Amino acid sequence: MDKIAVLTLSLLLGLVPLLAFGQKPEEDIIKTSAGNLKINFIGHASLVLTFGDKVIHVDPVTSEGNYKELPQADLILITHDHYDHFDPAALKILKKDTTIIVGPASCQSKVQDLKVMKNGDRLNLLGLDIEAVPAYNLVHKRPDGQPFHPRGAGNGYVITFGDKRVYIAGDTENIPEMKNLKNIDIAFLPMNLPYTMTPEMVAEAARWIKPGILYPYHYGDTNTSRLVTLLKDIPEIEVRIRHMK
Repeated sequence: MDKIAVLTLSLLLGLVPLLAFGQKPEEDIIKTSAGNLKINFIGHASLVLTFGDKVIHVDPVTSEGNYKELPQADLILITHDHYDHFDPAALKILKKDTTIIVGPASCQSKVQDLKVMKNGDRLNLLGLDIEAVPAYNLVHKRPDGQPFHPRGAGNGYVITFGDKRVYIAGDTENIPEMKNLKNIDIAFLPMNLPYTMTPEMVAEAARWIKPGILYPYHYGDTNTSRLVTLLKDIPEIEVRIRHMK
């Protein structure tokens, strides 16, 4: 009997990832002056933003969700060319004839008609103001001394939805350029070692940016409660934890 119980438990545990993969993504609704912004949290660094009738995918990766069951994209934002952010298979599923794909030059050879944005560029796409901002490492580096994310190779994005400004940082540390970000209402900041930030670095960045809502994402096995503790003395920043390992 014990062996049967163990076998049953093992089978159930084995099904957990499959069941989770099929679940509906978490969803938050943000009110803006131009209507609701819907945020769906696919996993890791992958997001879906829906604003009116426009669907924006950020760093879609097939290992994080079943993109055949998600709406196709009007706009796709790629932060950089690492495998957990850039997946040509996901782009193929999501792309319509009218889809606009935005990313850094490092993705250009693999994406037909990529609209290249470099740090500092601004575009108005689908009626949305989009700014590409720096995303890079200063501290964390590979064994050969090269940063995991070199300066200029990737983008973060600031997107304006009505009166709300959303900052999606990409893979970065708490870099000095963050101090120049103004009027950020919602921030997505990455938190995992050795590639991005510690909770302490995210907390420092949040104090600079002062978002009304902070979503740690790309956080792997990092203890998210540590970030909540570090920012508990700043009630103006609401830390929201979603399934974005």
